[in-house]
Amino acid sequence: MKKDIIDLSLFGERLSESLKDSAETSYTLADKLNLSPATISRYTNAKMMPKLATVYEISRILNINPEWLIGKSDQKHKNSLKTKATKIPVLGKVIAGIPIDAVEEILDYEEISEEMSRQGEFFALQIKGDSMEPRIKENDVVIVRKQQNIDSGDVAIILVNGYDATVKKVTKFPGGINLIPNNPSYDVITYTNEQIEKLPVQIIGKVVELRAKF
Repeated sequence: MKKDIIDLSLFGERLSESLKDSAETSYTLADKLNLSPATISRYTNAKMMPKLATVYEISRILNINPEWLIGKSDQKHKNSLKTKATKIPVLGKVIAGIPIDAVEEILDYEEISEEMSRQGEFFALQIKGDSMEPRIKENDVVIVRKQQNIDSGDVAIILVNGYDATVKKVTKFPGGINLIPNNPSYDVITYTNEQIEKLPVQIIGKVVELRAKF
């Protein structure tokens, strides 16, 4: 996708049009993107432009051409494009020191777009437990971009003590981090900078998409 000026107003119009033509709503789209409905509203009202990876995910969900969505093509439908999907493993657990491609507990495979795969290295993780309900439920699958640095407020995959992974919203403060569940029945867990180094507490990836399972 070209890095030239994007017509924000046209983007908002085309996203609104595509939502009306699809089975999705702003709420279901927000849920699949792990965003708030208010953020989708800002997109459709031309108040905000999503990141490139989000544009590709919106296009995948709505089955439209991302180039059309940002006004760089008159060809709307994605199925007329020559695109190629990339398969990534769905893992049941992640353990420190074991490369993703060497993990034996591969439960399945998910497909991501070729465009998305160019944005980094990805894997998928099956959710265990209910700490992130109601947004993320047990046995749902999250798509994760491998990265050690995230922004405060991102939903991430975190390893504590080097064994098995947890999915939580991460907020940062000068003395450490908070791991925040969605489910109010669970407590916020705080780690100081000293604990992060000693345990250790490791960020291994950012959750970029939720694929709910029914």
